Amino acid sequence: MKETIVYNTTGTCSKQIIIEVENDIIQNIQFIGGCHGNLQGIDKLTRGMKITDVIERLKGIKCGSKPTSCPDQLAVGLAKYIEEKAKTVV
Repeated sequence: MKETIVYNTTGTCSKQIIIEVENDIIQNIQFIGGCHGNLQGIDKLTRGMKITDVIERLKGIKCGSKPTSCPDQLAVGLAKYIEEKAKTVV
C-alpha cells in the first residue's frame, strides 16, 4: 500500500520532508528548503531502499557544527513513522 509521510524537520535548512513509501520501500523523497542538489541526491540514492536500511545508514549524520542534518532528519522522520505504524498494529 502506498503511503505519504510528511515530516517537519528541526535544526536544518530544509523545513519539511515528504516521503512516499510502498510496502516499507522508499519510492520518492522531496525536501522543502535546503541544498537542492544534495537533497535530490539523497532522493535518488534512497529510492528502492527499505525504510530500516535508510534509517541505519543516515541516522546521526551531522551538518558542520549542527547536531543534525537533512539526512539525519530523514532518518528521524522515518523512525517516527515506524513507531506510529507499530502502535496502530497492536
